[in-house]
Amino acid sequence: MIYELRTYTVKPGTLGDMVKAASTVSREIRGNDYGKLEGYWSTEIGALNQVMHLWSYSDFNERARLRAELAANPRWHNEYTPLIYPLLMRQDVRLLNAIKAPVAPASTGNIYELRNYRAKTGGAVKQWLDAFTGALPAREKYSKIVGLWQTEAGQPNEVCHIWAYPDLNARAEARANAVKDPAWKEFLGKSGPLLEEMHSTIMLPAPHSPLK
Repeated sequence: MIYELRTYTVKPGTLGDMVKAASTVSREIRGNDYGKLEGYWSTEIGALNQVMHLWSYSDFNERARLRAELAANPRWHNEYTPLIYPLLMRQDVRLLNAIKAPVAPASTGNIYELRNYRAKTGGAVKQWLDAFTGALPAREKYSKIVGLWQTEAGQPNEVCHIWAYPDLNARAEARANAVKDPAWKEFLGKSGPLLEEMHSTIMLPAPHSPLK
């Protein structure tokens, strides 16, 4: 299974139009016939005026085939792309291998946090992943991870992980409790020197997002 995280930056004031086009016209045309939609969000804190959508495919060949079929769909280029092309400023794509495939939270109505970390070169990303997955049971005592990936293309030496919380207060409480846990504190001490960059984005699920 391969995952694709697409990040679209749109012109200020047009985010609502982008989400509306995706949740209505795009969803009607595309469904899950051209890749499975795993989640669709708009950014709330972090980089603004962005939507992020996560798709899954059985492999690279299926992704290439289905994207070619979508591009040839007359409804796609006659009805959907004319709505969004005037809104777009930038498109970024990450192709991801799942370390932990996405699992929906037990309840809906969540905020989501995407954390993407760039590790140092020379094998640090594997060391970080080994340490993180080893300490994850301790971290999940306070909140459950939604998914964990390593980038295949787009951003080398990067890991991406998504978390869900009922609200920002719950996020703050979970993270505060986690840093007091001895096993998680040990992980944090080992992991920091392996990383070059850390980014966090708070996201809100769109109406049509499977992950709510």
